[in-house]
Amino acid sequence: ASSTPFTALLFDVSDEENRSKLISIVWSMLMVGIVIGAIISSKILHRPELCGADLLTKNPVASPTSLPQLQASVTLLFIIVPLLVITLSILATFGVERRFSRYKFRSTVVEREDQITLNRALKILTASPQTGLFFSFLLLMTISLFMQDAVLEPYGGEVFGMCVSETTQLNAFFGTGTLIGIASTGFLIVPRIGKKNTVKIGCIGVSICLIFFIMAGFTANPGFLKAALLGFGLSSGILTAGAINLMLDLTLAETAGTFIGAWGLAQSIARGLATILGGAVLDLGRAIFQVPVLAYGTVFTLQAIGMLLAILLLNRVNVREFSEGTKQAIANVLQQELD
Repeated sequence: ASSTPFTALLFDVSDEENRSKLISIVWSMLMVGIVIGAIISSKILHRPELCGADLLTKNPVASPTSLPQLQASVTLLFIIVPLLVITLSILATFGVERRFSRYKFRSTVVEREDQITLNRALKILTASPQTGLFFSFLLLMTISLFMQDAVLEPYGGEVFGMCVSETTQLNAFFGTGTLIGIASTGFLIVPRIGKKNTVKIGCIGVSICLIFFIMAGFTANPGFLKAALLGFGLSSGILTAGAINLMLDLTLAETAGTFIGAWGLAQSIARGLATILGGAVLDLGRAIFQVPVLAYGTVFTLQAIGMLLAILLLNRVNVREFSEGTKQAIANVLQQELD
């Protein structure tokens, strides 16, 4: 409910010359929150008696009170965090649109935002084939980026013998790498090599780090896994910042909410599919290989292949064609309504 209007607001209050830097700042703060959240979660969920293979059994070798204690900790976490998020969201966005909106300076077709109704926006959304291409790219890229999300912590427990608190801290390594990647991309990478090239570098970097995940499993070295996860976060940060910049380029002022809603829909569908596919591919890998590291490696390999295929889709995306076609579509839709 909040991510689409927030991203549309970000587009509305920024200009082309400062947008990449603004995105780096905003998403860097998001990663800071993820890192802090991972650390807080690790402290609240600290249960040293639940480690390694015990995580995967219904009757872990632990005291009978350990599971109720863990449930109580999780419940506390899910009470505190939503209240904190809602409060911060209101404080962060209150009054921003009224003070900083660039709409009246940017729109050359429509004087008022409310002239673009939902029906008109949907017609505009489907006017350019570039919309479908970029939607498909986002879908494949996001699935390939997040398939490991549901299996990474079990990977740390089953293959590396980590405890609950240790596997939770893996998110901190990912978040730290992502923070560095996002913070540097808008200032150092995008202005020098462009948005599409930035996304391609991110995709390739993610693929390489996924292979490192598999290599770390064969060594059963937690340090290797954490280093690979840091690199994975760095590449993900570069990819995320580049994709968000490109996403906002494929958006017009008159229909910012609609297009960003479509891009958000692609990412949301992909996140759900990624979780399902990650678990399904892991189960398939277990059935085929009977060896944990190979089963998890099947997930990581499929992700790496998906990232390379996403680059092929990205090569067909043309920002100029999208902009020209969509502006013409807006004019046509409004003219039809007048007629």
